[in-house]
Amino acid sequence: MSRPNTRPLSLKALSLKAALLGALIGTAALLPGAARADEQYFPLQSYRVGPYAAGGTGFFGGFIDYLTLVNNRDGGVNGVKLTWDECETQYEVERGVECYKRQKNRPGVAAWNPLSVGIAYAMIDDVGRDKVPLITVNHGRTDSTDGRVFKYVFPLLLNPYSESSGIVNYIGAREGGLEKLKGKKIVVLYHGSPYGKETIPIYQLLAEKYGFSVEQVEVPHPGNEQQSQWLSIRRTKPDYVVLRGWGVMNPVALKTAQKVGFPADHIIGNVWSNSEEDVIPAGDAAKGYTAITTQASGADYPVLQEIAKTVYGAGKGNLDDKKRIGSVYHNLGIVNGILNVEAVRIAQDKFGKRTLTGDEVRWGFEHLRLDPTRVEALGAKGLFHSINVSVANHEGEGRVTFQQWDGAKWKVVSDWIAPDWALLRPIIEKSSLAYAAEHGLQVRDPAAEEASN
Repeated sequence: MSRPNTRPLSLKALSLKAALLGALIGTAALLPGAARADEQYFPLQSYRVGPYAAGGTGFFGGFIDYLTLVNNRDGGVNGVKLTWDECETQYEVERGVECYKRQKNRPGVAAWNPLSVGIAYAMIDDVGRDKVPLITVNHGRTDSTDGRVFKYVFPLLLNPYSESSGIVNYIGAREGGLEKLKGKKIVVLYHGSPYGKETIPIYQLLAEKYGFSVEQVEVPHPGNEQQSQWLSIRRTKPDYVVLRGWGVMNPVALKTAQKVGFPADHIIGNVWSNSEEDVIPAGDAAKGYTAITTQASGADYPVLQEIAKTVYGAGKGNLDDKKRIGSVYHNLGIVNGILNVEAVRIAQDKFGKRTLTGDEVRWGFEHLRLDPTRVEALGAKGLFHSINVSVANHEGEGRVTFQQWDGAKWKVVSDWIAPDWALLRPIIEKSSLAYAAEHGLQVRDPAAEEASN
């Protein structure tokens, strides 16, 4: 399958016009007003400026493109129009919380999708009180997978521990089996943020389980200087480096690795180190680099082709650069849009074809079961695999695949595979139950809730 050769998004490309537009959207659009009875509102805590703008513009661009498609093609969800506005966070927690406080008072809030671990952590208690779901696709707090405790938080498709398990399993497969990991050296190079630090315990546990040694090295935010870290890695002489980066940290890591002589084909990126914007700025230093993903890149999927034709063809596309259509971040935004819209649709089937409350949409997410047949019907076969959310499991058993950069495009190099949920679930439950005890939360009974539904 072909994939676009997307140009890197530089900070210069984020024009003053875009910044002013984001500011206008994030202020004027937040003025109080009565919601129409046939509208469902998505507050977007987006980031279109700053060091992580490539991820923000791609993801929120894809999310908005899918909502636009549903409105234009279907008239919304069963006649209920989808509405949204943006509030600029620059990926900063304080700004994200300010946006939350401003946007939450709009009627008809469906769900929150901040695409930021720090902002999500800051919102967990509030969304529980407000009874509105918080979606942290491919990231977030790992133990929020346990919906018995975290009723309103959904780390859909892939939580950080599942990601770590998937990466270790992939390295094991490359070496000829997990038993071959014994005696190997792995360095985890992680972003110095709550997101980056989330997987420190699980990599230590996986190292103990499989007998490899692990060294975990922090790169301070934003990551544009890594010489000392890579000189340390060169001295360690690991077999593999796992790159848990974000934004500018990723191309800098690949270029610095080349300078110290570490081979790109032994660097494995996580889900926030897997985009075109991560590899293109690194030039030939990125060739051979491999990364995990929950959604494929490229525009050769019916839903992407429909967006390109009907949304961008009508001049309503959200991306400034059409060459980014089908890029990794754009496709993740589209998949996230599918998950949000289908949760609303499922909830409408139970509660009525009308504007829903946040708690009703939460019910929809807890019954979000899209098998490969339904994914194909949505025009997304091959874009992502499936999802099976329940009261107990807010991740939804998402599958992962691995892609390798050939210097011009991503090429899928594995089948869809499942992380080791049997290994991870007890760890998740131990943490979530401790959280429940600490915060005085009642643990839900999934069987009883399913029976009552």
